[in-house]
Amino acid sequence: MNIHGVKVCGVQIDSQTRCRHYHSPIDIIAIRFACCDIYYPCYKCHEEVGGHSAVRWGKHQRDEQAILCGACGHQLTIHEYMTCGSSCPGCKAAFNPGCQNHYHLYFEM
Repeated sequence: MNIHGVKVCGVQIDSQTRCRHYHSPIDIIAIRFACCDIYYPCYKCHEEVGGHSAVRWGKHQRDEQAILCGACGHQLTIHEYMTCGSSCPGCKAAFNPGCQNHYHLYFEM
């Protein structure tokens, strides 16, 4: 699916990057995976349709734009995402603060 001009892959994605796995009003980010350079709403979507094992972003890659705000299309660096206080710096839309429980799946900690 094309969201704000960015291709996002996954399972049952809506226009703000929610998917079958995470679909609350604040589940509005997609993450570009280091292994394939493709945005997915979550690790479960990557597992289902990615066709390969996920690779985490390294600590030295925190300046990579790898997060897409599904509300406005703003692309955040990993550092911006990890320090934004669970809201988009572009449009102030709220992100799910529970996502930080999964950082270790996406980012080297």
